[in-house]
Amino acid sequence: MGWFSRFFAAVTFLAVGVVFSPETFGSKSDGLRWPAILTFVKLAHLLSFATAWGSALWVTFIGGIIMFKHLPRHQFGNLQSKMFPAYFTLVGVCCAISVAAFAYSHPYKTASAVEKYQLGFLLSAFAFSLTNLAVFTPMTIEMMKQRHKVERENKIGEEVGRSKNLEVAKKDPKLAAMNKKFGMIHGLSSLSNIIAFGSLAMHSWYFAGKIDL
Repeated sequence: MGWFSRFFAAVTFLAVGVVFSPETFGSKSDGLRWPAILTFVKLAHLLSFATAWGSALWVTFIGGIIMFKHLPRHQFGNLQSKMFPAYFTLVGVCCAISVAAFAYSHPYKTASAVEKYQLGFLLSAFAFSLTNLAVFTPMTIEMMKQRHKVERENKIGEEVGRSKNLEVAKKDPKLAAMNKKFGMIHGLSSLSNIIAFGSLAMHSWYFAGKIDL
């Protein structure tokens, strides 16, 4: 199934869900905002948050670990360099939509303290994802490419799993210095990702409390 077919199928199912929603064509209004508009806003928030949360969970705790354990290390790094910009773009866009939708349905002046905290968590997830996309990820990728070059000169990097890097770095000051710089930048990137994930986790707890099963 091609990209267009998958996209068309997703839109079709979404359209069917909208048609069968009991609130879509409601006649009552909530202030100046129609129920149908609020339903679409809530849907945008739900889908965007769920996409960001699911993507962060998969990339942080599942996908990356599986790839690390089964791919040659340089191949793993090159794949990550393509995947992470797309990942942080996706999470950033989804968080931006969630912030806008949540702020619309919970105006700040009339929002409760809990709702204001939740808006803060969504803004935190957006800010740290954007920081990773614009700052830490480009720095990490550039440092990784430089380190790969030095590792190839030392004929390492094609092993799967545990790296021979640390053994070689004991005899190569240049590689040791690169490892230190890469570790610092990668650590900041990972920390930002964990903070964004934690912020989404806090909002998921709030979301769960709103579901009436």
